[in-house]
Amino acid sequence: MARVAIVIVAYNSASEIGGCLDALQDLSEVEVLVVDNASADSTCSEVALRGIRLIANPENSGFAAAVNQGVRATTAPLVLLLNPDAHLVRGLDALAARLETPETGAVGGMLIGEDGNPQRGFMARNLPTPTTLVFEVLGINRLWPRNPVNWHYRCLAISPMTTAQVDQPAGAFLMFSRTAWETVGGFDERFWPLWFEDVDFCARIKSADFRIYYDPEGIAKHSGSHSIRTLPLENRERYWYGSLLEYAEKHYRSAAFRGVCGAVVISALFRAVAAYPRVGLKAFAVYGGVIGLALGRVFRSRGSVRASCCLM
Repeated sequence: MARVAIVIVAYNSASEIGGCLDALQDLSEVEVLVVDNASADSTCSEVALRGIRLIANPENSGFAAAVNQGVRATTAPLVLLLNPDAHLVRGLDALAARLETPETGAVGGMLIGEDGNPQRGFMARNLPTPTTLVFEVLGINRLWPRNPVNWHYRCLAISPMTTAQVDQPAGAFLMFSRTAWETVGGFDERFWPLWFEDVDFCARIKSADFRIYYDPEGIAKHSGSHSIRTLPLENRERYWYGSLLEYAEKHYRSAAFRGVCGAVVISALFRAVAAYPRVGLKAFAVYGGVIGLALGRVFRSRGSVRASCCLM
């Protein structure tokens, strides 16, 4: 039996999937599976050309559902979740060895950008607090990136060359044990179609008393956002804010959750005004929809979806 199953979820990834798979061709003791979420380009042809096992979904089931589908369709005790735009350089065995230490549930490696530098602030983070998400949606972290909240959230005090225990390695290059995945019930498929499902997964792994590490011995080149760039503005904003609100509602207490919702409303108002010169009245339709998402969650009953143990 293979030691590691590499699960790659693809969506309109024809420009990246070939390089991703080519980087895996000399590995031993691995099983590689691509789960395609109804790509409209030649992604499936690129996978078939390389003889890699493929599950081609007839519709976009969402990232979380496709990950669970891939894990269920493989058998290895360790699973590497790899984005099509993350091309493995080295260190698969090092990540696997780290994961086989007692009480470890997940480990992420170093992601390097096209400039060759580590993607600090992205490849390893702590779990977001309510204040973190308020700072994110209001743009404070972008305008003042060295503020204490952002510094802690993005693990900027950790050297990218040092192994460290963290809360949330990036889902683009994340290895986890099948035991941890089974213990927490897999990825939460309510995060559709993408965003925050990996944050939620790591939060639940941590709550189940597993350790999570960042290990720079594993390295992958990462370009990032290849499929997100093709999304229309209205979908991109609805998906990101919707998943952020899903996470906040699931993990925060009522007052903190409502604070995040309020920040989303304020953010959407400012973004609508800022986007108006570029996209016209469409900006108010897009961000009006975001405001509706936030207010709808504030006023609806929380009893059916609230986590049994909130983090904040």
